[in-house]
Amino acid sequence: MNALKPKTALISLSNKESLETLVNFLVSQNVKILSTGGTYKAIKEITNNVIEVSDFTGFEEMMDGRVKTLHPKIHAGILARRDQDMEVLSERGYETIDLVVVNLYPFKETIASGCSFDEAIEKIDIGGPTMIRSAAKNFKDVAVVSDPSDYSRLIDEWESKEGISYDFRKELSLKVFTLMADYNAAISNYLAGETQSHLPDYSFSKQSSLRYGENPHQAASLLTFANLEHKNIANAEVIQGKELSYNNIVDADAAWECVREFSEPACVIVKHANPCGVSESDSIFNAYDLAFKTDPTSAFGGIIALNKMLDAKTASEIDSRQFVEVVIAPDYEEAALEIFAQKKNIRILKVDLIQDDPYPGVIKKVSGGILIQSDDTFMVPQEDLKCVTKRQPSDSEINDLMFAWKVAKFVKSNAIVYVKNKQTIGIGAGQMSRVISADIANLKAKEEGLEVQGAVMASDAFFPFRDGIDKAASSGIAAIIQPGGSIRDEEVIAAADENDIAMLYTSNRHFRH
Repeated sequence: MNALKPKTALISLSNKESLETLVNFLVSQNVKILSTGGTYKAIKEITNNVIEVSDFTGFEEMMDGRVKTLHPKIHAGILARRDQDMEVLSERGYETIDLVVVNLYPFKETIASGCSFDEAIEKIDIGGPTMIRSAAKNFKDVAVVSDPSDYSRLIDEWESKEGISYDFRKELSLKVFTLMADYNAAISNYLAGETQSHLPDYSFSKQSSLRYGENPHQAASLLTFANLEHKNIANAEVIQGKELSYNNIVDADAAWECVREFSEPACVIVKHANPCGVSESDSIFNAYDLAFKTDPTSAFGGIIALNKMLDAKTASEIDSRQFVEVVIAPDYEEAALEIFAQKKNIRILKVDLIQDDPYPGVIKKVSGGILIQSDDTFMVPQEDLKCVTKRQPSDSEINDLMFAWKVAKFVKSNAIVYVKNKQTIGIGAGQMSRVISADIANLKAKEEGLEVQGAVMASDAFFPFRDGIDKAASSGIAAIIQPGGSIRDEEVIAAADENDIAMLYTSNRHFRH
């Protein structure tokens, strides 16, 4: 297919971002520009080389602009197949329109603002969707641009390939039909009065192909939600590094979710979607130091997330201590970036602590359908904790228990977390037996020479038997936080009392499968 060099463009925009750049380019290519309403006025301020649609069609717009582009001369010019409809077009005295640049009334944004029903109805676009659907259908002969972010690529294609390629026209067509599916769904859902009990209206702004999925034989893509205001993991600012893999993204998300739970300087190191080291301290350097010391072996090749600016001292320490796949922080000192620049493969991501949540929920595919649930955003307030043992925890133990409970929320079940002075000293994850998870946490602490005596323990769900408590006591655990709710709670509490362990109940669990 030959590259397309449009001779006539129709522009009608709600979002006029980058309009001047596009118009100046089209003028430089001697393209006739047709436009309407506010867009016509905006183009007129840039150039006189623009024709109002009503002058082009000979049909004055009516009904306060509701009917202006719904005219045969417009749609025949867009839909005409250049290899078979040109004679009919000529008989009518019509001409082709080769480029359609249109974006739609902001329906989602309007209803999100709390508008009235009548205001929402007026923001249902009719002419815009009709034009872009026509152009998208006829992408063989017409280019259609519905997103201002594509202007620069359109211009690059036109200049480098002496026209707009067939493949790019097809890609733009797909984008239109994806947009229309989302747009129509938003209107349908609004009119149906959709509630939270229904599936959210998931819409995406772009799709990125990944090299492969969890394993090389699996294909994978990253879909990024539309209308994001902040830098999230899916749309992070990638400062340097190799392309992110499927596993990198999963681990990065797990690390970022966890580190955002803490207000003081904190570091989370993740391996295989589980935290292997977490600390909250008085500086990012100390937080990293303590998180790394939890499990240096597992930290190798891991993902590091920090909730404060990463300084050069900490960057230098990371660089000298370990191999790291991804580093995530809300900001970086220039000197820190210079250190990482020496190792070009390390992915350095800049992500906002405030995250978008336009489509809340967790989706999991099952045979024959999908499961969907709300996000696990609950964190029990300290004042709601219930002490069920004779010994009350000390203030420092309560601080550690709350820290451990936050970490346990992000560890695969069955989860056991040992903590001392807001540093994880042992983590047992993903075991079928809670006692084995406790064994692993204890083993990890011993391997690294970390003192368990006087530490606290968090369990993401209740203890079904007293053996988990006895195991903790033998390791030197001084206090425990757990949901409670077992039929053997009395037995479990008695075991804690026998070992002078303080135990708090949260009355809620944090399973993570």
